[in-house]
Amino acid sequence: MTKDLQKVALVTGGIGGIGSEVCRALCEQGRKVFASHLEAEIEIAEKWQEELTGEGYPVSIVAVDVASFESCEAMVRRIEKESGGIDVLVNCAGITRDTTFRKMDEDFWRSVIEVNLNSVYNVTRQVINGMLDNGFGRIVNISSVNGQKGQFGQTNYSASKAGIHGFTMALAQETARKGITVNSVSPGYVETTMTAAVPEDVRNSIISGIPAGRLGQPEEIANVAAFLTADSTTYITGANIPVNGGLYMS
Repeated sequence: MTKDLQKVALVTGGIGGIGSEVCRALCEQGRKVFASHLEAEIEIAEKWQEELTGEGYPVSIVAVDVASFESCEAMVRRIEKESGGIDVLVNCAGITRDTTFRKMDEDFWRSVIEVNLNSVYNVTRQVINGMLDNGFGRIVNISSVNGQKGQFGQTNYSASKAGIHGFTMALAQETARKGITVNSVSPGYVETTMTAAVPEDVRNSIISGIPAGRLGQPEEIANVAAFLTADSTTYITGANIPVNGGLYMS
């Protein structure tokens, strides 16, 4: 189809806590936003879409298995058919399967690597040629503070998020002269449904170790992601922006 002047953005894991705020921020930026979700989450996604639309954020939803290259390809082709090529990509999909390494079975390892790290390849590979052809692209990969410093019980998660840093820096070098920026954002502990489910004593222990003295808010992560995707943010690429309240300073 013929592409209009409105740039198209895709947020994987878009219906999650951080992803939702990224979608709102990109809508405010004037993007046509698509948020991905699992096929099994269709009812949740439709309710989510209704709520955001009611708030004035007309986000489209699209089902995908980000761990599958073929599913990601089909998703991107659907978006391209409807709205044209993707100009902005925020890779936000992620899961945890925590346990100490000595107890970690192969499924725990593979599932986290496939969803958190392989998905970044699976989705980005589908959009990069279009960005190169158009001479414009903004890619933001949501990593984690634990990809920088490691975390007890998260060898799988920490490895996947550390891998995102290497991916980001390498792709940034390949595309820097083509009008494309590739950056990562590393949140610390953020107030989402996941952290809300943590026992209060554990949560308080986490907060006590954060110099800012509180959990982050999803919109604080989204604000940084949106800054990195702005048309005017042209000279930041290959960077990792930590948003962790001072928890880790490298």
